[in-house]
Amino acid sequence: MAHIAIPIPTIPGKQDVEIEVTVNGQKQALHYRVELFYWADCDVPSFDRVECIRKMLSDYDQDWTLYYIGSPTEQFVPITFVKKEDLVKQRQLLMVS
Repeated sequence: MAHIAIPIPTIPGKQDVEIEVTVNGQKQALHYRVELFYWADCDVPSFDRVECIRKMLSDYDQDWTLYYIGSPTEQFVPITFVKKEDLVKQRQLLMVS
């Protein structure tokens, strides 16, 4: 599957992103969420940032699934989620290709 990069401003809070694409005349709506996870919000202080992310994501909204982990900074890591139903659609389109 080809990729298109769209820069999203780094601002606090959740950023819901809705994209409607038309490929070969077929329309599809995609729903993404970009959220900043702050290291200071880790429940258990840890030098292991992977474990911190795992803990923060363990009780995340079940309608969304992890899509992409961005480049971390000293303060936070940006994480992109996709609606689970949209991910299923994307995988089905890949099978047809």
